[in-house]
Amino acid sequence: MSTQVTEQEQETEPEQTSEHQERRLSEKRERADMSERAKSDLSDADETVQIKVFRYDPEVEGKKDPRFDTFEIPFTKGMTVLDALIYARDHFDSTLTFRHSCRQAICGSDALFVNGAQRLGCKTQMVDLEWPVRIEPLPHAEVVKDLVVDMEHFYDQMESVEPYFQTNELPDGDLEEQRQTRENREKVKMSTRCIWCSACMSSCNIAAGDNEYLGPAAINKAYRFAMDKREGEEMKQHRLNIIEQEHGVWRCQTQFSCTEVCPKDIPLTEHIQELKREAVKNNLKFW
Repeated sequence: MSTQVTEQEQETEPEQTSEHQERRLSEKRERADMSERAKSDLSDADETVQIKVFRYDPEVEGKKDPRFDTFEIPFTKGMTVLDALIYARDHFDSTLTFRHSCRQAICGSDALFVNGAQRLGCKTQMVDLEWPVRIEPLPHAEVVKDLVVDMEHFYDQMESVEPYFQTNELPDGDLEEQRQTRENREKVKMSTRCIWCSACMSSCNIAAGDNEYLGPAAINKAYRFAMDKREGEEMKQHRLNIIEQEHGVWRCQTQFSCTEVCPKDIPLTEHIQELKREAVKNNLKFW
């Protein structure tokens, strides 16, 4: 029996080795092709731009120490930061890791720290930045690899405010719509634009020092429903109880950093202050 196993191993090992070598040779040829295409693009380009990209990979020996890699990118009209990163990944280093999806500033997956400010990679034009462009992961979050950060804590904070419509005041008729007035819709309209990118959370000094602080994005989401009159007074009271906690709206110091970096132009600080006023009115007693 042992002889058979040894013979099988002897038969399969060369095949496995050959497959491994072929795969490595294929990857090497692919990298060489990428490099040649990049050289051709650079020589044909009227203008090039340098990007300095943060690199970190805790699973690979020799890459555990954070560093910056510099890539020379052929500049084209309309190029965004995300375009430049994709070019660097596809032509120079296929291990470069970052998140992106819709490329239309809707999914919120490619929030980055670009030239010292939180921005969406797909929305930020290279022509509007100082060159060379420095690209880093969002501050105040654990880096998983390169430009990818762990979003679990941010999602937990968002979920803690119960970000979904709830009501105890349904219309009488089974087929009757639960209508919203135009005025009420206008009031909550801007708050509905949040794309959960975490740029505001990353920019907030309070969130950086207080891990339990709900943060501007979560409070804005609470605002969106607390101000929606279709939910009714009972649910509004419930939502005010959530945001009135010690690590809720009262931790905000009105620095406006969240409002400044929001890619959807949501007046986050204004919404937080309005919820503070609602909380005060809710607790006033006239007896």
